[in-house]
Amino acid sequence: MKHEHLWRIIDVEINRITEGLRVLEDLARFKWEDPQLSIKLKEMRNQIARSVNCFKTQLITARNAEHDLGLELSQTLQLDHKTILVELVTANFKRIQEGLRSLEEHFKILDYYEQAKKYEKLRFQTYTLEKNCFEKFFLPKDSLFPDTELYCLTASEYSLGRSNLEIVKAMLEAGVKLIQYREKDLKMQQQFAECLLIRELTHVHQATFIINDHLDLALAVDADGVHLGQDDLPITAARKLLGTKKLIGLSTHSPEQMHAAVQAEVDYIGVGPIYQTNTKKDVCAPVGLEYLDYVVTHCPIPFVAIGGIKEHNLETVIHHGAKCVALVTEIVGEPEISAKINNLKLKISKTKELTR
Repeated sequence: MKHEHLWRIIDVEINRITEGLRVLEDLARFKWEDPQLSIKLKEMRNQIARSVNCFKTQLITARNAEHDLGLELSQTLQLDHKTILVELVTANFKRIQEGLRSLEEHFKILDYYEQAKKYEKLRFQTYTLEKNCFEKFFLPKDSLFPDTELYCLTASEYSLGRSNLEIVKAMLEAGVKLIQYREKDLKMQQQFAECLLIRELTHVHQATFIINDHLDLALAVDADGVHLGQDDLPITAARKLLGTKKLIGLSTHSPEQMHAAVQAEVDYIGVGPIYQTNTKKDVCAPVGLEYLDYVVTHCPIPFVAIGGIKEHNLETVIHHGAKCVALVTEIVGEPEISAKINNLKLKISKTKELTR
């Protein structure tokens, strides 16, 4: 058969394109539950398949799957290993676009110019489709997480005998825009009473109020969100209860946990403990600056560096790329909280200037 090698290429590309479209269609249907995207992908897949109906004889005759080097190369090189959903989606869009370009070029050689131009048009449609898909499902949306350098927490054990209300009031008056209420050992009725008052204060100062662990408490006082640990309520369950207008933060200690958090669509993550810390009884071993470095270059959502961070090592943490940090005992254990916070802000600002 004349041009058998070209028909073989076309057969391979048709299969590759329709397979890529099917992967994306399944994601649209079962993962994202997006009927419009699912229909668009299905229609394109059927259009591609119909476009070569008149060439079925040439394609089947030229097919030679048993001697295709692609399988052996794929098994040997293992270049198609994907660990997160965005890699899967990117790979399949590129597979479709590259396949369409290949069809376009080879149909020109076969003197089917109009057929080639149809594939060119489809290729440009997939560029727009890819953009829309990433904007909808992967690109960061307007974040509920405040633009802040300091993430402040309560810790009554280290507060020099002062109440949590006194501590939070001092933090807010110093300009802090994010407060997390974290009290493991107080009775729930006392926590509820304190959080009601803190909620009022944060409203007055237009600050974000997060409650650690207790989703029920966060709902009861209408906090702005909840911060969960790896062993707390699953993110999917928390999101059903909180809805999309409340923040969900998750503590992470490894790249695997970071990627899982992003996939679970949390609003921000905690990264740590960077250094040894004694403010939590069930804390894991320090993750060090290596994990922070990984998050800085791979995490698409806001993150907070936490754990053993003090004024003396703050510059190092900022230098490694942290934009928001949590210092617990360094702040709540300071007699002059306002002065301490101002010093910390100044140090953060100067360090960021030097690292630009």
